[in-house]
Order: sequence, then structure tokens, then C-alpha cells
Amino acid sequence: MTTPVPGPVRPAATARPQDARRSLVAGSVGNFIEWYEFGIYGYFATVIAAQFFTPEGGSEVEGLVRAYASFALAFFFRPVGAAVFGRFGDRVGRRPALVLVVCLMTGATAMIGLLPTYASIGAAAPWLLTLLRILQGLSAGGEFGGAVSVMTESAPPGRRGLYGAWQSFTVALGLLAGAAVAVVLASVLTPSQLHGWGWRVPFLLTLPLGLVALRLRLRLPPDAPPALAPEGRPRPRPRSGETVRAVVLGVGRMMGWSAAGYTFLVVLPSYLQSTLGTTFQRALLGTVLANLGFAASILPAGRLSDRIGRRTVMVAGALLVAVLALPLLHLVQDSDGPAYVKGAALFAAGACVGLMAGPGPAMLAEMFPARVRCTGLGLAYALSNAVFAGCAGLIITEVVERTGNVDVPGYYAAATCAVSVAALLTLRGDDHRRALR
Repeated sequence: MTTPVPGPVRPAATARPQDARRSLVAGSVGNFIEWYEFGIYGYFATVIAAQFFTPEGGSEVEGLVRAYASFALAFFFRPVGAAVFGRFGDRVGRRPALVLVVCLMTGATAMIGLLPTYASIGAAAPWLLTLLRILQGLSAGGEFGGAVSVMTESAPPGRRGLYGAWQSFTVALGLLAGAAVAVVLASVLTPSQLHGWGWRVPFLLTLPLGLVALRLRLRLPPDAPPALAPEGRPRPRPRSGETVRAVVLGVGRMMGWSAAGYTFLVVLPSYLQSTLGTTFQRALLGTVLANLGFAASILPAGRLSDRIGRRTVMVAGALLVAVLALPLLHLVQDSDGPAYVKGAALFAAGACVGLMAGPGPAMLAEMFPARVRCTGLGLAYALSNAVFAGCAGLIITEVVERTGNVDVPGYYAAATCAVSVAALLTLRGDDHRRALR
């Protein structure tokens, strides 16, 4: 079953078309910034490792592992942000929570672009970077619950999957934008310029983006406290034990999406460089192709889930990754293979992940009643990403280094998706037709 949290089913209030569109845009733009930032950190991981985590004479691999450890630490603060900002959004309203998180994310990301490096201030540099990563993790944890709640609650009847899919679609756009900026900088700058100051540019670009997002969110229509039903009566308070069980089940349904998504969409450039000796530009190009496949399948998958159900579409995506992860990775690893075959393999890997990411936000929103929706779905998403996405780069880099097995990314994505299939099979087939509670 998909809704372990008990409570009566009530029709959601129908938003005016202009308010629904405004909510969709305002929710999406924050996700775009969040994932643009997390993408550029992953794409520039080797550069960041050299600037912040590799003292003179230190090992490049050890520096990369430390950079990914900082990456993972930020993810483990996401659940804290989901709990804090989610609780705020469930008590006070979605709009105030979304305004706060976009301000925190924008400020912390822009500050990374201004940080002195290890060569300038020594061991204080990685600590300052890690502190800003923690602030980013807190804001990112609060972003998902508020944005998905706003987008799905304002969706017209029969389009909740499509509206929720825009959250995942803007994830793809953010990652693609980060990759595009990285490709441009790597193409027009020399390696010394890129390591000297060029890596700062993509982080500083978040400042104007954040100001646009803030303006859009301030224009959202005021929302009533979620503790009250549309008719003004207090909503029943769900039992905490049932909410916790729903969060745990949500993590299981999310883990394949989280792990496979970060493996193929974010960690791939560093894996290709450090393990297969690929150039920075070629590694980024491969990542762009994977993200294009991801983006291409998200909205169709969300729309399809409105017609045939979340379970069918998401199980299909998880099964495809579980079966095809290793064969697709082997195509990429083949040094004699044609470039178009490798490109097609990366595109297909991203498209398979998109089948899970499209219906995923609506699936999570349908698991929780309005009074705890922002907190519940935010925690499920944040915990899954903290464990299975945030640690992906660290796990893959460390295990490949210790074992010499270059197939580790494929095993990791396949195993987590196999577990997700079992959790996704507990979904009801008619959840997409039921009103949000």
C-alpha cells in the first residue's frame, strides 16, 4: 500500500489556473538552482579537490575522496533541513518556507565562489568549504518538501504526476546547465586559468539566479496554514509512528532513483577521469548526454503515470536500471567502441532513471496528508539522497581504488534499483486517481 499514514481522503482545493502555473514556476526555479549547484560541485570535483583538499605533494585520489566526503556531509544535513523547514512549511505555510530556503542556498553557494583556497590559508580552507556545504545541505533539505507540496497541491485534476515531474525536470535542467557552464569554461580557459579562478565563475552565477527565484516566490499567493482544511476546520493529526513508517517506505522506493541518478548524472565525470583516464571535456560531454536522456523521459513519464499509475512506470524504470546498468557501463568502458555507441548508452542510462524521477514527486506527495506532507516527503527524499546519492561518489571512488574493479558503479546502481523494485511493488494501482488528503 502507498499511504500508511491513516486519515480520511479529502478533495484538494482547486487552484486557479494562473495560481497553479505560478506555483509550478516558483517551485521549479528553486530546484533548478539547487541542482545546478550540486551539479557543478560534482563536475568540478577534481578541481575542487586540488584547490581545497590536496596539500602540496598530496595524493590526487585522496584529495578526491576528501572532496566527495564533503559532498556527502552536505547530504547528511539534508534530513535536518527537511525536518526544520518542513515543519515550518507544515505549520506556517509553504511560501515562507520556500523563500527562506532559496535565500540560504543562494548565499551559501555564492560564498563558495569567494573562498580562499588551501594554498592561501592552509587547513582552514576545506573547513570553510565544508561549512558552506552544510548550509547548502540544510537549504536543499527544505527545498524539496516545500516545492513538491506546492506543485502537487496546486495541480489540476488528473495532472498531479505531470506537475510533480517538473521538479525532476528542473533537476535535469540544473544539472545540464551546470555541465554546460563547465564545458564552456573548460573549452575557453587554459587548465591553469580553470584551476586558478575559472572554477569560481559557476558558483558566483547563482547570485543573479537566486534573486530571480526569490522574486518569483515572493509573488506566490498566500497559502493557508496546512493544519487547517479548506473549510477552516483543523485537520486530524496523523500518528507519528505511521508517519515514520511512511518515511521509511518512501526511502525504499526512492533509493534506486537516488543512487542511479547520482551515479550516472553527477559522479560520472570524475569516475571517467580518475578510473578510465578520460579527458575533462570528454567526461563532461558524456555527462551531458546522460542528462539529456534523463530530461527527455521525465515529463512523459510523469504524464504517463497520470494515466496508468505511478507503480507501473516507476517499477519499469527501476527494473531497466537493475538489468542494464552493467551492460551499459561496459559499452562506455570499451576503449575501442564507437563514440556514438557510448553516447547512446549514456543517453539510455539517463532515460531509465527519468522513468523513476518523473512520477516520483507525485508518488511521495500521495503518501502523506497535508498536515505533515512537507515534512514527510522532504524527509523521505532527503534521507534517501543522503545515504544513496550523497555517498555515491565517495563509495564508488573508494571501492574502485581499493579493489581495482571498474564495474563498481554498475553494481551499485543495479543493487539499489533491485531493492527499490520490491518497495515500489507495494504501491496501490489507483493512487494517481485518489485526491490528496
